[in-house]
Amino acid sequence: MEQRQPFFYDITLRDGNQSLKKPWNTNEKEIIFNHLTELGIQGVEVGFAAASDMDYEACCRLAEISPDNIVISALARCVENDIRKAADSIKKAKKQRIHTFIAMSPFNMRYVLDKTPQEVRKQAIEAVGFAKSLMGKTGEVQFSVEHFGDCHENIDFVIDTLKDVVKAGASIVNLPNTVERTRPKKFIELVERVYNELPKDIIISVHNHNDLGMATATTVESYFSGAVQLECALNGLGERAGNTNLYEVAVVLHNSGVDVPLNLSKIYELALTISDMSNVKIYEKAPLIGPDALAHRSGIHQDGAVKTKDMEKGAYRPIHPSLIGRKDDEKLGFTSQSGKTAIYEIILEAGYPITLQEAQRIAPYAKEIAEKIGELSTKNIIDIYYKQVFNVQGVFKICNIEKIKDGNINLHFMYRDKEYDITVSGNGPVDACIKAIQKAGFNCELLHYEQQALNEELMGSGATAMSIMHFKAPNGQSIISRGRDESTVKANIKAIFNGLNIIESMK
Repeated sequence: MEQRQPFFYDITLRDGNQSLKKPWNTNEKEIIFNHLTELGIQGVEVGFAAASDMDYEACCRLAEISPDNIVISALARCVENDIRKAADSIKKAKKQRIHTFIAMSPFNMRYVLDKTPQEVRKQAIEAVGFAKSLMGKTGEVQFSVEHFGDCHENIDFVIDTLKDVVKAGASIVNLPNTVERTRPKKFIELVERVYNELPKDIIISVHNHNDLGMATATTVESYFSGAVQLECALNGLGERAGNTNLYEVAVVLHNSGVDVPLNLSKIYELALTISDMSNVKIYEKAPLIGPDALAHRSGIHQDGAVKTKDMEKGAYRPIHPSLIGRKDDEKLGFTSQSGKTAIYEIILEAGYPITLQEAQRIAPYAKEIAEKIGELSTKNIIDIYYKQVFNVQGVFKICNIEKIKDGNINLHFMYRDKEYDITVSGNGPVDACIKAIQKAGFNCELLHYEQQALNEELMGSGATAMSIMHFKAPNGQSIISRGRDESTVKANIKAIFNGLNIIESMK
């Protein structure tokens, strides 16, 4: 089947608007309409002109300001007055379309319309003919089979009627899943029947509601089954559980190699705007646009996300965030299910120095707290970081260090309940301190030592010096310890004793 470029037909200003607790006025609709033009939308259903004076006024205004390349459509029942009102409301648009509809499912014809199938067929054909007479050669007529998804048992009647509707002047046939009741495949089978039966110059359209949460899947698969026009709403707004979400359909088709004629980079900003204007919050787990859509809490996922964060394709994300204009990147949240990668990234992102080795050492303490209180905030993690990196609690405790005569240094410290008072000479305080510890009978092998200046504002407490030391642990591995203080000497000594306590905890 030859795939044509999808035609995105936005229904936010009609379907989406009518579902709001406080529908938009003309000025608000104009703001949204301008966003739609920036998005590159090809067709917009601007309203139901006969529904109210406000809707009529909005249709007129949006038609008046519409760019020449966008189809402007107004909805009308298969009733002459509705159709006339719709035509009048969009007369200033360059590309005009009347969209008329009537239900054809056996249930609705009997219990809602109280009409026979033949009466419905006649009304549909006459309405389309009348709409076409008003649209002339340049305008279009779209006809919708309301409740098409419920037409399995009378699909032959529907197709025969559609053939007559096309002869009467409809060039777009819209097939709505007005209420989603079953799996997408059952609906798509009906779409394929219509596509195969109607002339190939007729545009097949789908309009799917999300009652069972499958509107996106149904719309996407309908496109690959012959539907060219895809009726969608911004943020998935619409009656009940909403209409097909435009963003999801556009991105799925993009990921499927389809040429999507939209400015996808406008999506995220537009989603936030629509949420604000509709007073309908974007739920946390909403695909693509939700606050948690780029969040990872599992340690395995976090590891993969970090390793591929600078790649176009991520280990645990469907798109690069920039595709839809998201400035934020993948977010790591620390819970009892997380690991060292999250600790490392969160602390690094906050501007603090850390290694993966230190993150691995901190992780168990963070998990223990997370098991009790849930996800940890950045502040929680930084507090743990300070305690486990710069103030390591253990059996070694420094009491005092001072220079005495002849270049000797006296070190006073405790190990468990025993006090040690050692005087030694050395090549500077670090060398002397280590010699004193070794003289007291403790293994303390320094492999590497360096000092760095700290960001005083970030670290607080006037701390400007940080000592970084690598010690050889009993198992042969190198462990890192840090110390910070206004005094360089004290920073060094703190790093040594933090290292001793880390090594002791490994035994």
